[in-house]
Amino acid sequence: MARTSIDLALLKELDEAFVISPLQKPSSVDENEQQDLEELILEISVPVSKAQTVAIIASVTCVTGMGSFLAGLVTVALPIIIVDLRLEQNLFLWPASIYALTCGCTLLLLGSVADVVGSRPLYLLGCLLQCLFTLGCGFSKSGPALIVFRGLSGIAASFCLPSAVSIINSSFPVGRRRNRAFAWMGGGQPIGYSIGLTLGGSIASTAGWQWGFYLAAIVNLTVLILASWQLPKNKENAPTVRWERAVSDVDWLGALIASASLALLSYVLASVTDTTSKALAPINTVFLLLALALIPCFILWVGRQERLHRPALIPNTLWYDKVFTSIILNVFFTWGAFNAFEQYLNFFLQEIQKHNALEAALRLGPAPIAGILTSIIVGLIVHRVQADWIIIVTTLFSCLSPLLMAVVKPYWSYWVCAFPAISLIPVGLDSLFIVSNLLITSMFPATTQGLAGGVFNTISQIGKSMGLALAALIANSISSHHSAIDSRDPEALMEGYRGAFWFCFAITTLTLFITIWGLRSVGRVGGKKA
Repeated sequence: MARTSIDLALLKELDEAFVISPLQKPSSVDENEQQDLEELILEISVPVSKAQTVAIIASVTCVTGMGSFLAGLVTVALPIIIVDLRLEQNLFLWPASIYALTCGCTLLLLGSVADVVGSRPLYLLGCLLQCLFTLGCGFSKSGPALIVFRGLSGIAASFCLPSAVSIINSSFPVGRRRNRAFAWMGGGQPIGYSIGLTLGGSIASTAGWQWGFYLAAIVNLTVLILASWQLPKNKENAPTVRWERAVSDVDWLGALIASASLALLSYVLASVTDTTSKALAPINTVFLLLALALIPCFILWVGRQERLHRPALIPNTLWYDKVFTSIILNVFFTWGAFNAFEQYLNFFLQEIQKHNALEAALRLGPAPIAGILTSIIVGLIVHRVQADWIIIVTTLFSCLSPLLMAVVKPYWSYWVCAFPAISLIPVGLDSLFIVSNLLITSMFPATTQGLAGGVFNTISQIGKSMGLALAALIANSISSHHSAIDSRDPEALMEGYRGAFWFCFAITTLTLFITIWGLRSVGRVGGKKA
């Protein structure tokens, strides 16, 4: 097939940009790999201007950040939302957990679709849906309505997140600009969450929690306009990209099996958070067995797809690579610990120390500052320092956060434990986000970067949902068995919260051992070929 001619200078740039990752095993170049290379040449042949660079980074940062901002808003405003909408106890955590559940269950599918129909149209559609469903959350007058719109917002986010990863990889060659783009995008999630906790408390205590959703809708609309104007169209104009490819080039059955298993498992965990006795309910037992049964079905299916050289959602051979497996486990555990820690830290400030939402928000202020500083520093050094050392050192700092809160006394000063815990928790998360995205996207071909983004974000969203559900299960179980007559007694609650913090400490520490085991040979990431 004829291609646009490329001069020697561009070929030299391509030689620097197209680096076979040390994580990938060499193989013979077949027709599909040649097509991948040709499409990468086509993408690089269309330069991205400085204005487009700023617009791309600002857009993907805002999209990831606003979803996390609303998660933080719901977290800090949850006690007020429960009262305003008269939520039943078994639905207390659903406004916070349903977003990650629906998002995580649709990311793999929409990541695959983005690779064949183009990342730009799915990204713009996701921005539009985010705007509409976020407005729906603000207008909700009942608990079920809010939960439904939060769930729909999670699906809308799954249009954007993998497409954002694909847009970054197709717009920037390997090197500093890509590193910085991932650094800003990486900072968007934990920083957005922390800002949501901080600003959300102020909004909930003054104008009302609904205005947090209205503000997010306005930002989403602004991002939609900016993205429509500045996002590059080069890949979507390539002749190989057609909507018809969605039928043959997407592993629909694999995506359906994986999504169904994740949805059922997440639902069961969310359903039993208030009491372990619900685990024996017939519907939860059936859903749990179905979720577990679908896992080997998925493994057998993608194995068959690989043998027949057909599209496979996540090839089984990827799991043989220690680096890939280690990164996936680290992302899952770290996001689960972070989400649960922030939720129970907020409960500690409001339910135990009796601060109102605004006072709690002000005390959570150091988190976004620490996140911004971490993203800037790691973005600048990621191509100079070994990836495993970046993760190990920053995770050590984050391990201190749940440990401090697990031993804190309710009457202790904010500066003794709470302040350092709040300041350190984003450090490991931001660093892991940047390094993990660079590693995972380097392991997927240029034509499946949307799926690469889907894999990463699926693991992080499911980790959030399951981490919060398991922490809630532990905390509620301990509180209900406390000697106090009422499980809502502050002393009983505090014992439950300690259990949740020890759980967060355990799984954060586990990531250290996983990093030492699986990432020792990674070296530096995000740099050009020498």
